[in-house]
Amino acid sequence: MSKLKIPIGESDFRRVIQGHYYFVDKSLLIKEVLDDSASVMLITRPRRFGKTLNLSMLRYYFASEVDGQSTQDLFYGLKIHEEKEIAHQHQGHYPVIFLTLKDLKFSTFEVTYRSFCQLIAFLYKEHDYLLEGLVLRDYEKKDYQAILEKQAPSEVLHYALKSLSEYLHRYHKVAPIILIDEYDTPIQSGYLNGYYSQIVELFRAFLGSALKDNPHCFKAVLTGILRVSKESLFSGLNNIQVYSVLHKRYSDSFGFTELEVQTLLEKAGLQTQSQAIRHWYNGYEIGGHTIYNPWSLLNCVKNEGLLKRYWLNTSDNSLVKDCLYRSGLIHQEVFERLLQGQTIHCSIDEQIVFPDLSTSNKNEGVILSFLLMAGYFKVVSINYTARGTQCQLTIPNHEIHGLYAELIEDWLVAGQHQISHNQFLEELLQGDIPAFEESFRFLLENTISVHDLSKEPEAFYHGFMTGLTAHLQSHPAYELKSNKESGYGRYDYFILSKDPKKLSLLMEFKRVKFARTEQPAVERIEEALDEAAQQGLAQIEEKAYYAEAKQRGSQSILKLALAFCGKRFKLLHANC
Repeated sequence: MSKLKIPIGESDFRRVIQGHYYFVDKSLLIKEVLDDSASVMLITRPRRFGKTLNLSMLRYYFASEVDGQSTQDLFYGLKIHEEKEIAHQHQGHYPVIFLTLKDLKFSTFEVTYRSFCQLIAFLYKEHDYLLEGLVLRDYEKKDYQAILEKQAPSEVLHYALKSLSEYLHRYHKVAPIILIDEYDTPIQSGYLNGYYSQIVELFRAFLGSALKDNPHCFKAVLTGILRVSKESLFSGLNNIQVYSVLHKRYSDSFGFTELEVQTLLEKAGLQTQSQAIRHWYNGYEIGGHTIYNPWSLLNCVKNEGLLKRYWLNTSDNSLVKDCLYRSGLIHQEVFERLLQGQTIHCSIDEQIVFPDLSTSNKNEGVILSFLLMAGYFKVVSINYTARGTQCQLTIPNHEIHGLYAELIEDWLVAGQHQISHNQFLEELLQGDIPAFEESFRFLLENTISVHDLSKEPEAFYHGFMTGLTAHLQSHPAYELKSNKESGYGRYDYFILSKDPKKLSLLMEFKRVKFARTEQPAVERIEEALDEAAQQGLAQIEEKAYYAEAKQRGSQSILKLALAFCGKRFKLLHANC
């Protein structure tokens, strides 16, 4: 097996090239940026999609030197090196302002602001040659020095980016290129930690002044995960062109294409595992290209084909967890369909306002739009209509499917360590119904609210059970089937063992409903639940829902009828 030098954690273009790391040539991005008629471009992609490395590449191409070292020889052998006219006109011809905000994520605004001051001080130090000679006026030198010493007042910092672009333009006689990586990281951190309005106010001034009608900027390229709404951050900035995962432009510049994945696996000697690797990390559909998350692929290759979750970890999923838990989507029918490999239809809003995520139960499109932009869904089809962008979405691969299953499990146990999720599943799969019933009652009482049951409660219970058993979707010994035709009708839910000798579980859900004006006694509710559960068992038998499993040779099938009324339920079972 070939031992490639994989650039895990290396996002500096010079270090990757001079260190002889494996590099997937994305250098034609440079030509595409120059050909773009927009003066300010925001390219949004999920995290770890190569955004920082690409912006670093742009920096090294347009600047004649970085950190006192020439950039001239870094592009030999790359695709952009063949574009001689572009090199003649643009390579090494610009001052470059390069700023990454990816580490600006702290629990308080005060710490964030101090770190921001430090970051701007580093940026100004990089160009402190401007203090020499007569390029800067005395009062400008005073502000410049205050920034270096981290003593500048807020009004000076608000315009620090615009001021620096003007100073560089004046010195070099060429308008600079501004590159800002992960511009939305501090905004997201502000939302999660309760200082959203303060951080938006800071960056509205800092970015807006530099990017709106700035004659001292040749081009600006920003990257991030989300397009934060103009109303919250880019107020009045009408010259910005946004390229999200729904756009064709730059579609193959971030992440790996099918051909690039094939080449990587061949060079790594992993061709025989390509099918399994594609199943785990299968890509997104962006602009007609299938695009793979480079972080997962590179880590898999570095670990000689070991299949595991590389892209996802607890800290990176904090906003995803927060949104899903608040919205309640994880126990609704939409997630049931997704976990079964189906698609869902959704109206997508590309302009995210973070506070809307906390009220997304009123509009599930907000949370689904966020999950799409953040890389937790892939687009199957897009339809642009008068009512907005309509998309068919699905879970992109096995890696992310596992994340959803884990999030649902975390939500279900909700810190209640009395019940092990593995124990719960084992009770069900072994047919230990008394133990399963006790665990199920505990989860029902401790993880849901009566508000969860206000709309389509039968669908809720169906989704609740799907969530409880989500981990079985990728289990080699079981198939999960929902609302499928069998016998003389459609059963609700079937956990079908692939081993005909092992237990399969066929479930029917029933809802007991009373008039709003009626306040039945507990005895009346229990009586109605028992009656509904008996009807459920009878329906399974009458409709022969088990016919499909019998035809496949299943020898052990357990019928389960669950009748619900609010948080109360009745469970009856019988063998087929």
